[in-house]
Amino acid sequence: MDKLKGKHIVITGASSGIGEKVALMAAERGARPILVARSIDKLQIISEEISRKTGGSPLFFQLDVGDIDQVQQVFSQIKQEVGHIDILVNNAGFGVFDSFHEADFADIEKMFQVNVLGLMACTKEVLPVMIAQHSGHIINIASQAGKLATPKSSGYSATKHAVLGFSNSLRLELAKSNIRVSAVNPGPIETNFFSIADKSGNYVKNVNRFMLKSDYVAERIIQLMLNPKRELNLPGWMNMGSTIYNLIPGLAERFVGGFFDKK
Repeated sequence: MDKLKGKHIVITGASSGIGEKVALMAAERGARPILVARSIDKLQIISEEISRKTGGSPLFFQLDVGDIDQVQQVFSQIKQEVGHIDILVNNAGFGVFDSFHEADFADIEKMFQVNVLGLMACTKEVLPVMIAQHSGHIINIASQAGKLATPKSSGYSATKHAVLGFSNSLRLELAKSNIRVSAVNPGPIETNFFSIADKSGNYVKNVNRFMLKSDYVAERIIQLMLNPKRELNLPGWMNMGSTIYNLIPGLAERFVGGFFDKK
């Protein structure tokens, strides 16, 4: 419990969902969360709630991680204010589910801007600090969609494949340092993610019995901070499906391909 005490933890996408839950749970363990998201009003409310419940003093900054210039400006402020950053949780991201031929290319471009380039930009801002202090932990929230693509998520799956590729490469670059890089690959979670991704409601209806609770995912991310490892896959059985698919993709697509079409 004390391993997070006094740690500065930057969390992007902290205005709702698992970002909000991780911020509160980290503060309960004595960490100082630094909340980052587009909605300054929501961040203020969450910050006040964390202070009331934990007695801590979280910081919050308005930021659209898809705006690279803004990322540089805001992280410069964060570094000036707190000095050191111990953990970065790259949680900001969104998805839009469409058949590729019907998809709005602007949506795909924006997903890459936020899910991939924004994540990389935030990481690039904290790495010099972590290298200088000889410690740090970067946690990238990817997805099972980055390991097993499914119909009507071509753009979103492509961004999460990119996040995993980036995470794996960066981990190897930092192998001789004391900086850890972890990827979190959850299946569907009960958050407002699907209010944008699944406007029809079909996907949520079809996978409702498989959906993870946000509290559970957040607690597992806190445990990942305490005991870092290269990947956290949730739930385990879904990751087993991804592993089997990668071993025998042709057979998997032939015999159970229809099971993947839930959108």
